[in-house]
Amino acid sequence: MKNHKIKVLVIDDSALIRGVMKEIINREHDMECVGAAPDPLVAREMIKALNPDVLTLDVEMPKMDGLDFLERLMRLRPMPVLMVSTLTERGSDITFRALELGAVDFVSKPKLDIVRGMEDYAIEIADKIRAVSQARVRKRLMSPVVQESLSADAILPSFAGRFSSTEKLIVIGASTGGTEAIKEILTKLPADAPGVLVTQHMPEHFTKSFADRLNTLCKISVKEAEHNERILPGYAYIAPGHSHLLLKRSGARYIVDLSQGPLVNRHRPSVDVLFRSAANVAGANALGIILTGMGKDGVHGLLEMKQAGSHTIAQDEASCVVFGMPKEAIAAGAVSEILPLQHIARRTMEYLSLHHS
Repeated sequence: MKNHKIKVLVIDDSALIRGVMKEIINREHDMECVGAAPDPLVAREMIKALNPDVLTLDVEMPKMDGLDFLERLMRLRPMPVLMVSTLTERGSDITFRALELGAVDFVSKPKLDIVRGMEDYAIEIADKIRAVSQARVRKRLMSPVVQESLSADAILPSFAGRFSSTEKLIVIGASTGGTEAIKEILTKLPADAPGVLVTQHMPEHFTKSFADRLNTLCKISVKEAEHNERILPGYAYIAPGHSHLLLKRSGARYIVDLSQGPLVNRHRPSVDVLFRSAANVAGANALGIILTGMGKDGVHGLLEMKQAGSHTIAQDEASCVVFGMPKEAIAAGAVSEILPLQHIARRTMEYLSLHHS
C-alpha cells in the first residue's frame, strides 16, 4: 500500500463536473485532487508539472479527442486512467475503445440534477480511484482500436458433438480490468464452445454495449442475458448491470435467472452470486474462472464451486491489471490452477474436452 495520498488530476470540459469531482476526491483521507484541467492540451502540461498517480478523463470533450490523447499518453507516458463516461450509446462506445487503448476502468458521469444518490456515487468514485491507482499499466506500442480479423489459429479447434447444454458450462467473474480480459478469453473460444455466463462489474447502461461489441469480435454469439432464456452452446451471456445473473435448471436444461435482490459484496451483479448458483446447480459440470479485479467478490462462490467438484482457474498476477480477486481466491484455497490470461481459453477447452460426459 502507498503511504502517501493518491494524487488525482481531473480532466473535464465542464467546470461544474470538475468542481464535483474535486470535492469528492478531497473528502477522502487517502487521496487529493492536485489539479483540474478543462481539456487534454492543458492537462498535458499539468501532468508534467504535478506528476499525478491517477487521471480521470472525460469521454467526450471538444478541443481534443480524448481517445487521441489517451493513445498518446499510453504510448509515451503510461499511467492509470479512469474514464468518466456519459450514459449514452456514443459514450459507451467511446468508453470501450478507451479500455482497449489502456484506460483501467470507467465510471458514469454524475447526474448533477439529483442530490439523492450523490453519496453512493462519491463512494463509487473513491473506490474506483483506489483500484485504478493499484493497476499495472503497460506501455501501448500500437492502437488496438482497429480490430484485425482473427487468424484461424487464434480460435481454438472445434469441439463439435462433445458438449450439450445440459453437460458443461463456463462461468467467468471479473471487475477492474475485466473487459479486456473477458475479450481475450471469449475471442479465442470456438463457435461450438459450451455456454458461458459472465459477471463483470459494470453499470447497467453499458452491459448491452459490451455484449454487442464482443459479439462482433467472437466466433461464439455474445448477448446481454435475459430472464428465463435457455443457455445454449456457442453463446456467452453477460450479466445486465441492473441484476444478479444466476444459473437455474428447468428439467434437463440450464436457463438464465436474473434477480434484482440486494447488493452482494456491494455489487449487483455479483460474481459470488453467479458462482454460488453454478456450484448448486451444475457442480462438476461447471468450470469457474476468476479474473482481474479489486476486492473479494467471487471468492466464496468459487470455493463453493471447487467443493462441488468444479475445476476452477485464477488469472495470474503478472497478467492481471489488479491482482485482487484472484489473489484472494488463491489464498482461500478456491483455485485448481493459476494461469496467464493468454492461456486460459485453451486450457478451459482442453480440460472440458478431457472431462466431458
